[in-house]
Amino acid sequence: MKEQVGRLRIETVGPVAMLVMDNPRMRNAITQGMWQQFQDLLAQLDADDSVKVVVVRGEGAHFSAGADIASVQQILHDPATGQSSGGDITVAENALAHFRKPTIAAIDGYCVGGGWQIAGACDIRLASSRAIYGITPAKIGIVYPLSGIKRLVELTGPAAAKYLLFSGDFVDANQALRLGLATKVLGFDDFWEEVHTFALHLAERSQFSAQGHKSLINAISAGDGDAAVAKLSAYWQGQMAISEDAAIGVKAFLAKETPVFTWLRPREG
Repeated sequence: MKEQVGRLRIETVGPVAMLVMDNPRMRNAITQGMWQQFQDLLAQLDADDSVKVVVVRGEGAHFSAGADIASVQQILHDPATGQSSGGDITVAENALAHFRKPTIAAIDGYCVGGGWQIAGACDIRLASSRAIYGITPAKIGIVYPLSGIKRLVELTGPAAAKYLLFSGDFVDANQALRLGLATKVLGFDDFWEEVHTFALHLAERSQFSAQGHKSLINAISAGDGDAAVAKLSAYWQGQMAISEDAAIGVKAFLAKETPVFTWLRPREG
């Protein structure tokens, strides 16, 4: 029986789940089987109301060296259409980008190619001071799936996106911060402790507020149009009317206490 190379796995600590890309012998290169796991595992995390924040990370010293080059054409190929439209990469990337709970990419070591596409699909990117980024399709003669290009342009702007895509050059953590590839750079010595502390910080905030704003920001970024965004805003205002979080937050503020929010997911009907 052929040994499976690489996997995704979930580790949970309190309200924080870590989605771990586990293929350390290949610097956490993402195999086709690993790409195919993202959607199902994210659905599992969505259904688990005890999980409020998801941290995406690599096993060991690196975030991810990217898609497994040996099978990249197969991974990019969409078997339903017969076209190289992004295939398993786009499915995984979009599942992460549309995940309703807050997500953090914890980037240590190499974050390259498809690894960047996973990081770019997260809400927040925390990089260690030794992180190295590379967006490298020009080195292997491919064109990225449209979903990844759109996110890159949105985060860095057209000029920086062209520099990164045309050159395939590696950039360090501070350059990545200036270019918009990282949200914040943290010292390596305390990196994982600071990532976990920040994830807990987000988990303590109102999940109603976080998820509502994430939904609205995503719609605005996608260019959904004023009418669609207004309709979505009205939906969240309606949810606020039946959520207890606003009353909890106001009461705690007036009492100078720390609020303990209770909202977990939208109520329908």
